[in-house]
Amino acid sequence: MTVRVDPSIDQDPSSIRQESLMDDHTDHHHDHRMRGSRSVPVDRASPMPLWAQVQEDIERRLRLGEFATSFPGEMALVAEYAVSRHTVREALRRLRESGLVEASRGRPPRVADKEIAQPQGTLYSLFASVEQAGRHQRSVVRTLDARADGTVAVRLGLEESTPLIYLERIRLADDEPLAMDRAWLPARIAAPLLEADLTETSLYAELDRLCGIRLTGGREEVRAVLPTAVERVLLEIPEGSAALAIDRTGELRGQPVEWRQTVVRGDRFSLLTDLSRPDRVSIAVSDRSHPVTWRSR
Repeated sequence: MTVRVDPSIDQDPSSIRQESLMDDHTDHHHDHRMRGSRSVPVDRASPMPLWAQVQEDIERRLRLGEFATSFPGEMALVAEYAVSRHTVREALRRLRESGLVEASRGRPPRVADKEIAQPQGTLYSLFASVEQAGRHQRSVVRTLDARADGTVAVRLGLEESTPLIYLERIRLADDEPLAMDRAWLPARIAAPLLEADLTETSLYAELDRLCGIRLTGGREEVRAVLPTAVERVLLEIPEGSAALAIDRTGELRGQPVEWRQTVVRGDRFSLLTDLSRPDRVSIAVSDRSHPVTWRSR
């Protein structure tokens, strides 16, 4: 199961027709306006909506640091991409929702400054969820060092030899094993974590306190797995029981900065979703006999 929240929008048919006419009207100016620009032209033959193409390209340019000093206004983007104002506004709205761009009435859009997106993945707040369930959270740090890992580096868009900070922990709830957590982050931004005490605090809290880094989003995949022999022993998983594997790529303004692999005891952990509020994910953490549910807010 891959978790990604991307709410759809309803458009008035007349608005869609108007957008199409405006986009057709500006099409013959497209090549001229794109000269000298670092933007990628929209593909009008693509099944992807124009606003989604504009959004995707702006995200790419943000990752390249193109808007470090200033962000273009709506009309500048209309001219640059040769699309309607409606298209640009929808792209900007999606960028605001993702936390990459800030905008308010009467003010031009700008690149967000360390904005924290509401976490959608459950393990983003595993520390808090255990505490909210009335249980004591603690971690046994098995490894915290700097190393190279070519496979993970590629996942983060880095050279294979790039130094990474590696953290491996056993997560406990009321001193009973709950999860085995492995995380990799680029050493250039996360090296201060080597001095952190991560036994009774969250990785993200220390990443913020020591490194000034607050993740703004990411992608998470959850699947059922059979734990390895080592994981079964460390987590005290009963023979024949499955576990949940959660793979996460944490992002800072669209740039991957964390790769995390977590194996959670399936008999102590569950995911709950309110279908009327799919943007909110709840989890349940239990001991072996008394389940306790905490719902995220």
